[in-house]
Amino acid sequence: MTEEAAPLESALRQPLLVVAASLQLNLTEPQTDTLLAYLAMLQRWNATYNLTSIRDAQGMLIQHLVDCMAVINPLKQHFLKTPTLTNPRLLDVGSGGGLPGVVIAVMCPNVTVVSVDTVGKKAAFIRQVAAELKLRNLQGEHARVESLKLAPFDLITSRAFASLVDFVSLTRPLLASEACWMAMKGKLPETEMADLPANVTVFHVEHLAVPKLNADRCLVWMKPSLI
Repeated sequence: MTEEAAPLESALRQPLLVVAASLQLNLTEPQTDTLLAYLAMLQRWNATYNLTSIRDAQGMLIQHLVDCMAVINPLKQHFLKTPTLTNPRLLDVGSGGGLPGVVIAVMCPNVTVVSVDTVGKKAAFIRQVAAELKLRNLQGEHARVESLKLAPFDLITSRAFASLVDFVSLTRPLLASEACWMAMKGKLPETEMADLPANVTVFHVEHLAVPKLNADRCLVWMKPSLI
């Protein structure tokens, strides 16, 4: 436990472990410490840099941390379907304060996570998180996603970034062969799905139950299709 996370220890450690168990996630002690330290950093930086509209730690725990933890098992299941992909690369677009990128980096240490945001202070925060919490598989990039010049990614994800059409069109040049997109959404975005171009296929929609969060959540999985 770092000094940064210590003030949150007594109040949030047990609630974090409880919701993790309900999501069938077995948090190790180092992972628990790191997630709490990240939450403390998010709250501290938020006071100055306005990374999120949620101000209290309990709200951040449920509406940010737990919301993103709900995608971990679906993400792992996806990568398990491609056993040859031992060290996948993931791009988190419009990452903001590092959501879901930081959570994925903590929970999936074999995944290289690049979090990109157009706001410099948010990218700087992600880089600081990677440095302070020793997340060597996490990288923060300050750029517009369409201007990124990086090697292709095995999965591209976003959380409240843009419409599905904009998401896939802006990131398609960064998608590796046989790769796909995973969009985190609230209610099922039926209109957005209907507006997708013919060369993009929605191959799975996964409804999520997020503990303590009384809101709809789903994952929209998409891949390029031949036309």
